[in-house]
Amino acid sequence: MHIRNPVEWSGAQLVGAAQALGSAYRSLHHIQDRIHTPAPRVRRITAADIGTALAKGYDDFAAYRSDVLFLCGIYAVAGLVLSRIALRMNLLPMLFPLAAGFALIGPFAAVGLYEMSRRREQGAHITWINAFDVLREPAIGAIAVLGLVLIALFGAWLGAAWGIYRGTLGPEAPASLTAFLHDTFTTPDGWLMILYGTGTGLFFAVLALALSIVSFPLLLDRDVGLDTAIAASFRAVKMNPLPMALWGLTVTAGLVIGTIPAFIGLIVVLPVLGHATWHLYRALVAR
Repeated sequence: MHIRNPVEWSGAQLVGAAQALGSAYRSLHHIQDRIHTPAPRVRRITAADIGTALAKGYDDFAAYRSDVLFLCGIYAVAGLVLSRIALRMNLLPMLFPLAAGFALIGPFAAVGLYEMSRRREQGAHITWINAFDVLREPAIGAIAVLGLVLIALFGAWLGAAWGIYRGTLGPEAPASLTAFLHDTFTTPDGWLMILYGTGTGLFFAVLALALSIVSFPLLLDRDVGLDTAIAASFRAVKMNPLPMALWGLTVTAGLVIGTIPAFIGLIVVLPVLGHATWHLYRALVAR
């Protein structure tokens, strides 16, 4: 093995940085080039299509169980780290908003799973490393921009949740988890916090769903503009309010179940929901 001297190593790093900058520039230029591309045809679906997507998502998960368990284990670890940070910083009231926030950034985190489902449809042999093939897609710039939007929504949700807590049970931190649960469920201020928090969380969840349910898979699947992908996503939700509400409830219930046992359940829930989202996109958008 050749051991490079500091000059060679520095040169290689500069070349790598230049290539990365060039790739980022091309991705951003691609966003501009694909603005106002023709919109795909969006279809109406039923509750049965939700069940079919979940079944196909589980089938994808079963086919590549070891790969996606490894990949999605990262998210469970991230959840545990965030919860420990919240506890150490005396931010106990933020534990539930942090867990609920997975629903907002989940579509971005699952992009690699969409790619795995797409490649499986094509009959390709895949492993977890193929999830990172999205980094070479022409639309990676648009995907990254949309992901930043969801991350911003996540931050706004956390800010809103903290503001609601301070305006009801706060501003002091609760003395313990038991005291916090008691105040939340047995006092008028706690009921107000639940009411305001649920309404605000619903707003953010619907907005994230409308932004992402079709846009991320569509950007992977076809060479369309970011504006076209987002418009198609909003149109899919508008045309299918009841099935989309059912899907939103399914995602929420799955994430709640996944986060209860110390976030470990996310190792299974996230890949199944991620793969299912790809198949739901196939039902929503005509080929």
